[in-house]
Amino acid sequence: MSTDPDTIRQRFLVVDSSNVADILDELGLPDQGLSEDFAPFPVDAGKLAGWAFTIQGQMAPSARSGGDRAKMEACAAVGPGSVSVWSGGGVGVCFFGELIALGMKERGSVGALVDGGVRDVRWLGHHAYPVYARYRTPVQSIGRWKVTGYEVPVTVPGATSRTVTIAPGDFVLADEDGAIAIPAALVEEVLERSEAIGSTEQKIRDELSQGLTLTEALAKFGHV
Repeated sequence: MSTDPDTIRQRFLVVDSSNVADILDELGLPDQGLSEDFAPFPVDAGKLAGWAFTIQGQMAPSARSGGDRAKMEACAAVGPGSVSVWSGGGVGVCFFGELIALGMKERGSVGALVDGGVRDVRWLGHHAYPVYARYRTPVQSIGRWKVTGYEVPVTVPGATSRTVTIAPGDFVLADEDGAIAIPAALVEEVLERSEAIGSTEQKIRDELSQGLTLTEALAKFGHV
C-alpha cells in the first residue's frame, strides 16, 4: 500500500458512499453494497470508515455461565483504524453493546458493522463510536449466539445480491446513504476516483448556486 492506512481512512471520511458505489460499478463490481437493513445506532452515529476486522459467529444455545471466551479473544485482537464486522445471521439477540465498544475503542477501533443486534444505543452515541447494525434489542447473546472465528472472510446481507463477502483488510464505508464494502486491492483506486467525482460535484453545486441551469451543468460537466 503506497499511502499510510490512517491517511486513507481519514480521506474516506469525506467521501460519499454513493460515489464509491458508482466507481465500483465502473470497475465491474456492482454488488458491493450492503443491505438497506444496516442502519446507524443511534441515528446520528455519523460516518463509519475503516479497515475490516472480521468476526464470525452463529446461533448456538449453550450454558450462560462463563460468557463467550472466543468473543472476548476476538475483541482483544482488533487494531487501530479497524471496523469490526460481525457476521453470523443473528436472530433477536445482541452481538454488540457499550462495554465491547469501549474495549475496542481503547485498542484504536473506529466502529462496527453488525449483521445482528446491538444494545446500549444511547451509550454508543455518548462514546461517539459509530455502529451500523440490522436491529436493536435488549436481549444478550450469551447462551444464544457465539463467536466461531475471526479474521476470516465472512458474508453479510447485500443490497443487490443475497450476500457480500468481506475479507480481513477490506474497507468498510457507511453513511446516510447506506453501507458498502471495498475489496482491499482496490481501496486506493476507488478512493482517488471517488474524490475526483466529489470534486466535480462540488464545482457543479457552486455553479448552480451562481445561476447555471441544470441543463447547462450537464452539458459542461457530463453525468456524475
